[in-house]
Amino acid sequence: MPINRLNHAVLFVRDLDVSVAFYTDVLKFRVAETLPGQAAFLRAAESTNDHDLGLFRVGTQAAASGAGRGSVGLYHLAWEVTTLADLEVLQRDLAEAGALSGLSDHGTTKSLYGRDPDGLEFEIVWLVPAHLLTDDVVMTTRPLDLAREIARYGRDTRSGLGISVPLGVSV
Repeated sequence: MPINRLNHAVLFVRDLDVSVAFYTDVLKFRVAETLPGQAAFLRAAESTNDHDLGLFRVGTQAAASGAGRGSVGLYHLAWEVTTLADLEVLQRDLAEAGALSGLSDHGTTKSLYGRDPDGLEFEIVWLVPAHLLTDDVVMTTRPLDLAREIARYGRDTRSGLGISVPLGVSV
């Protein structure tokens, strides 16, 4: 049976309450279920999944992740948004929270990068819809000018199909 998408991610965090507050307040996840003091299961705002992110408390004594800085490990998770307007709101919210670590134009995707309270990196991505792909849209990495991309593609243009496919949409 072939794998067709990532269903959820699970992270170990130092302080469960701080992490839950970050993911709910800044990224607008909703708490789906908790194991008090031990774990929380969160759902993305428009997800139909039972949970998209699991957070497990390991305690404040836990060392920082060395992934990418001298050891192997996960670099980041990437979550999709529906519109560039969504990306614009999250850019503001991440900046206000001191969690915005980068903006990249990858040609076919427009991305924000952030770090959670434990320093774990994530990406938030808008995919250029297939019908808007032109010969000049190639995979690359350069600084993202979000205002320019909104002018080009439109603030409310729906993202192309990627990892997530809403219920009722056939591919």
